[in-house]
Amino acid sequence: MLEQPKGETMKRVAIIGVGVEGFRPAIRDLSYKEMVYRAAVKAYTKADINPREEVDTFISCEEDFSMGTSITDEYAPDQLGGAQRSVQTITGDGIQGMAAAYMQIATGMFDVAVVEAQSRISDMLTPNQIQHFALDPIFVRQFDSTHHSIAALEKQAYQHAFGVSDEVIAEVAVKNYQNAILNPIAAYGMKATKEDILDTEVVSSPLREGEIAEHADGAIVVVMANEDVVKQKNVIPVWIKGISYATNTPNVETRDWKTAKYATLCADRAFKMAEITNPASQIDIFEIDDTYAFKELQHLEALGVFKFGEASKALTDGRFNRSGDLPVNVSGGVLGVGNGHDANGLQRIAELVAQLTGEAGRRSVSGAKTGLAFSWRGVPTTAGALAILSAE
Repeated sequence: MLEQPKGETMKRVAIIGVGVEGFRPAIRDLSYKEMVYRAAVKAYTKADINPREEVDTFISCEEDFSMGTSITDEYAPDQLGGAQRSVQTITGDGIQGMAAAYMQIATGMFDVAVVEAQSRISDMLTPNQIQHFALDPIFVRQFDSTHHSIAALEKQAYQHAFGVSDEVIAEVAVKNYQNAILNPIAAYGMKATKEDILDTEVVSSPLREGEIAEHADGAIVVVMANEDVVKQKNVIPVWIKGISYATNTPNVETRDWKTAKYATLCADRAFKMAEITNPASQIDIFEIDDTYAFKELQHLEALGVFKFGEASKALTDGRFNRSGDLPVNVSGGVLGVGNGHDANGLQRIAELVAQLTGEAGRRSVSGAKTGLAFSWRGVPTTAGALAILSAE
């Protein structure tokens, strides 16, 4: 959390433009540079910004493991208009990049910042095997465990601790695939039943194929600015009320398998910053990481939206539907949009910005004024990032 210096008034920071290219299972008609360039042009047009003249700092977020290119971020400046400019690269999620941009603007040294995150997973022949290299080489990798098998153990621990059935978790996938049908940037929108999900192959017991987000290619560019710039532009701002990121232990032998402690750490900081005391009543719409379907429930509970074990009842009662009192993953989530890896956080941001600016079309949540976006970097990390956005 960013602490306000004593005696100083911190200028507010807003998102003034978002551009998206993708998401699709594979983008073969564009290079990854062209993919980012097209997203950047959309973002700059929306923000009424000339990148060569008005952007002070650029931030690029991606992990080489999910891009198939060594030191990918070296190739970020050109297509963003940031050549020979201030560019910061982060091996982390896009919301983490937004936090860095927020802090840079809050110093008063920068007025406009651009954050970019992308996924080009289709360029990799064996992405799941590559992810295997992220596991601890001494204590974990030698057992030939996969990231999915580790997630399966976590799912099992969560279910056992809080009495959540496979049928309920399948309902998360059904909801999010259905929601994605209305989202033009979603790669995996479809109608499915609970039985369809439960009939999919068991990848690692008790985790099924239908509960795992499939890979997708895409890029997102977000333009952020202080309130002085906002006043000068013909834009609809979405204000950043709170933002944080946190990491718990990456070691599988010392982590808490039942709860997502990293989400709780993020919430403690961001809620204090945004003056949120009761997220269930103060936040209108939630975009929550669901890389694995059970994670939607686990994350909501760790964020304090529900007590542990209570999110499943809210789901089955229909409270997470677009017309419910707590809409969750109206975009389709990571399951529906596709796993964009370090772009997943900006997927959540893009949806909230569309909702809060009245540009979500048929999937609009009526009266939404405040939204929460939460992302997780995936196995083996316990790294999360959170942003609270407001139209007011």
